[in-house]
Amino acid sequence: MTRSRTALALAAALAASPALAQTGDFRSCLSSLRAQAAQQGISGAGFDAATRGLQPDPQVLELMDNQPEFKTPVWDYIGFLVDEERIADGRAAMRQHAQALAAAERRYGVDRHVVAAVWGVESNFGKDIGGRPLVQSLATIACMGSRRRDYFRGELFATLRIIDKGEIDASLLRGSWAGAFGHTQFMPSTYQRLAVDMDGDGRRDIVSSIPDAVGSTANFLDKAGWDSALPWGYEVRLPAGFNASAAGRRNKRPASEWAAMGVTRFDGRPVTGNFQAGILLPAGPKGPAFLVTRNFDALFSYNAAESYGLAIALLSNHLRGEPGLQARWPTDDPPLSRAERRELQTLLTARGFDVGEATGRVGPKTRAAIQEVERQIGMNPTGRPGGKVLQALRGG
Repeated sequence: MTRSRTALALAAALAASPALAQTGDFRSCLSSLRAQAAQQGISGAGFDAATRGLQPDPQVLELMDNQPEFKTPVWDYIGFLVDEERIADGRAAMRQHAQALAAAERRYGVDRHVVAAVWGVESNFGKDIGGRPLVQSLATIACMGSRRRDYFRGELFATLRIIDKGEIDASLLRGSWAGAFGHTQFMPSTYQRLAVDMDGDGRRDIVSSIPDAVGSTANFLDKAGWDSALPWGYEVRLPAGFNASAAGRRNKRPASEWAAMGVTRFDGRPVTGNFQAGILLPAGPKGPAFLVTRNFDALFSYNAAESYGLAIALLSNHLRGEPGLQARWPTDDPPLSRAERRELQTLLTARGFDVGEATGRVGPKTRAAIQEVERQIGMNPTGRPGGKVLQALRGG
């Protein structure tokens, strides 16, 4: 983004922000936050050191309104997060860090494959931890965000407490636009409540210590209600005429009742057990169906999106050596893996489109190029990276 465009975006955000309408400008907002921070036990010197020269980052406001787990079709979301590349990387990470994962499983009773899947979905096994300074991101949202300002102010104060106490160096507190950080992307307040020292060095370091990161994640899931006696769930077949209104993660009933209604495992085996479960239909009644237990709810609590929880669940199956998704998504335009997205971007570049580096991540330039290709082949120009566009590009 050019300097002029950045200035325009910032000006628009400033003009539209109720928070800044009350406080005048970003610096005034920080001054008011300084007083609130003092009431929460954060030293004035610490606040000043962390915010000295701080400027807002308008990009975090754009990212806040475009969260993929809520706006991306579930098949695209799963296709990106659960592909052969991530599965292979996950198996390698589990071999390399088998001792840490086993220790976390022993202490908290959470399946190591599930903990590893959270790690894979959250940061691609530490490769994509995020590089945005937490204080800048959280201060921007706390002062300029149009939604959940009180929540993000709380997360800003939690970050400042981490710095004030010397738990993690401020230079290492970098992460997502929303302030999540570390290998398994804890929010600062979650870190304060649930991070643990698994490597025994006296520090809870989810940034530089993989044992601490996976142990903290296992502790999170344990506190969220994980039951070691249950699976997260499994894929099922629904009987003809199944009433979709009975579905829903929260609409739990005994597994025996679902069995009596004609629900079976996908491979035809009967549904057995005395546990409570719901039927999850992430793509509606024509798509895959899953019987999900309270353990899926624990996964959901990590990011409050069913597509997110399903990505972890399916990746954990692969890491355990079990089948992944078996039913087909209800679309005639199949989702692309990361390797296929990189291929798509490479082919777009060869056609003369400027999409930047072929990373597999689809940004505005790639979407605009896809829209043009969609127009050329008679499709509705959505900008979605799908199989039809890739096939058209492969055909020259």
